[in-house]
Amino acid sequence: MTEAILLVGGKGTRLRPLTVHTPKPMVPAAGVPFLTHQLARARAAGVDHIVLATSYLAEVFEPYFGDGSALGLHIEYVTETEPLGTGGAIRNVAPRLRSGPDDPVLIFNGDILTGLDIRALVTTHEESGADVSLHLTKVDDPRAYGLVPTDATGRVQAFLEKPQTPEEIVTDQINAGAYVFRRSVIDTIPTGRPVSVERETFPDLLASGAHLQGMVDSTYWLDLGTPQAFVRGSADLVLGRAPSPAVPGRCGESLVLPTATVAQDAKLTAGTVIGEHAVIGEGARVAGSTVLAGAVIAPNAVVTDSLIGAGAKVGARTVLAGAVIGDGADVGADNELRDGVRVWCGAGLPAGAVRFSSDQ
Repeated sequence: MTEAILLVGGKGTRLRPLTVHTPKPMVPAAGVPFLTHQLARARAAGVDHIVLATSYLAEVFEPYFGDGSALGLHIEYVTETEPLGTGGAIRNVAPRLRSGPDDPVLIFNGDILTGLDIRALVTTHEESGADVSLHLTKVDDPRAYGLVPTDATGRVQAFLEKPQTPEEIVTDQINAGAYVFRRSVIDTIPTGRPVSVERETFPDLLASGAHLQGMVDSTYWLDLGTPQAFVRGSADLVLGRAPSPAVPGRCGESLVLPTATVAQDAKLTAGTVIGEHAVIGEGARVAGSTVLAGAVIAPNAVVTDSLIGAGAKVGARTVLAGAVIGDGADVGADNELRDGVRVWCGAGLPAGAVRFSSDQ
């Protein structure tokens, strides 16, 4: 296997305001755009040709990654003029593939952080003779996902989208967003219209008698669709819980990029990342958080499980817990922001304007 398709066209609406100026796969995780981790893991598994299926803010990708040679890859870019869904995006890039009809093509969703054994998925695909093979993982609460029950040999029996009642929850196996397609199967996807691979392509293939194989791999897996999940994923990469050859430094409590400035008595823990040219003031405490390029955390601020956008400012003694501060926002001193609050890009919050406790 030498080819892969990466689906990176989504708007990342659940991640806003992080994705106002930046497509979701390019938001930094553990110091580099998240997409870098996926590309590096694909390369480590033997992939050398990758086609990126882009749409939203498509112009951002190629200036950063170029032809892929810096990562040992050959990268091509195909941009959708109108959103085509997961299946439509796969079909849209098919002319750039070089594989023969029976060759395997690896397909990744651009928002999944996983420790999947990619080679094992390809081996399962080849040994089972499947038309499509799917990475499956087990979750405690499968209601937000598509269930994929399999028989004793791993052959897929059905696709059940987001079940709600106990009777509908027949398995804890879910579609984990990585696939191996027989090249010829990609050509059967309709062209020129939106197609959902989860809701249309896979069920139609199953109904036609095609062989769909599931491989359960319950190593690390996280959907980075929400700000809280994205911050957690970045921290897990820094802590070494999630595997990636692209983390630009040693695993540990924090990752500080070379041009950042951190006060000697500031405390960075729990997988915190401090981006290029960011400044962390005296006495500040930052835990499990991502501070993007050029952001400023003022003295004695406390930032926990939060994401601070590029060029944003967090005032002295301000407390953030589970917050998202957009690019260029200015949160004044002595504020207290908690529990999923999102401050939009460029917004200003006066000193002491928002609190969850008294001012004493």
